[in-house]
Amino acid sequence: MNRLILPTFLGVCSFLGGMVAIRLSSSTAHWAFARSGEDVARIEERFEAVARKVSPAVVALEAIKPTMEDGKIRSIDDSGSGSLVRFPGKTGIYVLTNHHVIGAAPARQITVNTGDGKILKPTRVWADPETDVAVMALSEEAGLTVLPLGDSDRAKVGHWVLAFGSPFGLHQTVTHGIISARSRGQVSLGSTIRIKDFLQTDAAINPGSSGGPLVNVDGELIGVNTAIASPSKASAGVAFAIPSNLVKLIAMELLERGRIVRGYLGVQLAAGLDLNEALKLGLSKAQGALVDAVQSDSPAFKAGLRRGDVILDMDTVPVMNDNQFINRVSGMTPGRKVQLRIWRDRESVTVEAVIGDWAGAKK
Repeated sequence: MNRLILPTFLGVCSFLGGMVAIRLSSSTAHWAFARSGEDVARIEERFEAVARKVSPAVVALEAIKPTMEDGKIRSIDDSGSGSLVRFPGKTGIYVLTNHHVIGAAPARQITVNTGDGKILKPTRVWADPETDVAVMALSEEAGLTVLPLGDSDRAKVGHWVLAFGSPFGLHQTVTHGIISARSRGQVSLGSTIRIKDFLQTDAAINPGSSGGPLVNVDGELIGVNTAIASPSKASAGVAFAIPSNLVKLIAMELLERGRIVRGYLGVQLAAGLDLNEALKLGLSKAQGALVDAVQSDSPAFKAGLRRGDVILDMDTVPVMNDNQFINRVSGMTPGRKVQLRIWRDRESVTVEAVIGDWAGAKK
């Protein structure tokens, strides 16, 4: 039983381990207690250093957003969190947050509150509702601290993380936990959020934390806190953050093009392929993306895809599940030709498809 809880409660168990050592010789007990105390102190010092480094770059956001109620446009006040960052090759400081925090609020209706009491106004706002990423430009740079952008691909399950934000309006709040899982896609969020590839963490995140940074023990932003899974709308130990590498791609494209150019094929995929269904189709494992419907006159339709096909790989790279496939296609340039290996009638078939433009498909 102790072995099961040891990885999660490392600091506590190390400390208790020193106390238990008194059952041995007094000299051994003294050494074990001192060693465990030193370990706890080092962990505390590391967390304190990260909090000291990151907190000045965390901001609280207030937005007056237009919303439709009873057929009328009304304004609602909302709040959340964000990070001050710089992007490679770009001048100036930007605020990184969630789209759902600011919604369709214009720049003049958004307020950025820094940890040292500055009140700033963004000069321009970019957003991508389909990934829930938003970026805002600031005209002021003097005295502002920025948060370094880390590599989310290096964040492994079990790594310690810290979450920063303004839950329930409590500015400069810090919580900690671990990376609980990667590549979470089966998460029910807003209807506009189409690209889902989240880091899962047990760091406490609550209303008002949205848009704040999830950082590693080096104080680098590896995720943007976005959502929680909870029946009470408060932290239940299951929270989700957009990986920093995806955020950087979206932000850079927004800054350079003003919009996201996203690929599409025109297939509706079943939500997951379980083992029983895979075995019925003649597959040996539940891997791939099951086609549930094909949009008329779409790239998939023109390539000959049909309902019931299982997409096994694209350009020889295996397709693990529906969300991974959607994310890969979305990141491709319209006009690109791809080879799709599909499973149909218990046989492997290869077809060629041309990636379409998602913006054009929505019109």
